[in-house]
Amino acid sequence: MATAARADSPPYGIDFPTHRPTGRFSNGYNIPDLISQKLGAELSLPYLSPELKGKKLLAGANFASAGIGILNDTGIQFVNIIRIHEQFKLFKEYERRVSALIGEEETQKLVKKSLVLITLAGNDFVNNYFLTPVTARSLEFNLQDFSTYLISEYKNILLSLYQLGFQRVLVTGVGPIGCAPAMLATRSINGQCAEEPNLAMKIFNPLLKKMLKDLNHELGSSAFIAIDSLEMQSDVIYHPRAHGFTTSNVACCGQGPYNGLGLCTTASNICPNRDLYVFWDAYHPSEKANKIIVDAMFNGTEKYMSPMNLSTIMAMDSMT
Repeated sequence: MATAARADSPPYGIDFPTHRPTGRFSNGYNIPDLISQKLGAELSLPYLSPELKGKKLLAGANFASAGIGILNDTGIQFVNIIRIHEQFKLFKEYERRVSALIGEEETQKLVKKSLVLITLAGNDFVNNYFLTPVTARSLEFNLQDFSTYLISEYKNILLSLYQLGFQRVLVTGVGPIGCAPAMLATRSINGQCAEEPNLAMKIFNPLLKKMLKDLNHELGSSAFIAIDSLEMQSDVIYHPRAHGFTTSNVACCGQGPYNGLGLCTTASNICPNRDLYVFWDAYHPSEKANKIIVDAMFNGTEKYMSPMNLSTIMAMDSMT
């Protein structure tokens, strides 16, 4: 798929077991990989991978497409990204392929006990509302109204997921994007986290948490689990040394101030020890930071995961 939003060239994947780029926006494993490992499951392949066939279909699939958002005008600067409603169509196709393998009834059971991770909204801010100093969306909405609009659109997406039969959906909030090296390079004063993007998160995340709680109540279910990415990542960003990092404001791979400008390529500055950096590139955490986030998903208190963490979910599901 020819798109400008991609991570399939070096130095991406430098710490992956193959030391080669895999399309993950990471120096090594990403969050879905690390969740799979903790569950003792196979890593899920991208749905469009030619390797995803036969028994491998039963290990799940990754439908994510870099740069997309809740809104269709998010990421329009990237060509050929697979928007969320197209991802749903691909899932239906995937379901048909699995049904051909194990039958319809078993496929429904598989869907029901699947764990889904959905991460949306960050790009609606980064690659839409805050893309340039003035954008069509920032002229149309103030931050409060934009966040409210995003939440109403997101609810429809999550209802569509529920209607597909999923009963365990992890929904991540948006992290402190104002602290990402890209924002420090373009919007920061004296290296402080950029105020307006971080204010957006403080408005958006509580609305998301409330919407998920209300949605569970409406559906009489506990299908949707809120992940407070802002709390999780803020802990690491504001107290890097407590987590074994030396810096949380400079990306390991990039160029310009804070290594926050442009793409991560072989021409970029690359740090020799990725485990000392919270950020791998201008926006994405390093593998080590991802591990800390995933640990919090499994073992975190309600500060991070509501209404329950992943360990609790797994314990409950093992009893059914």
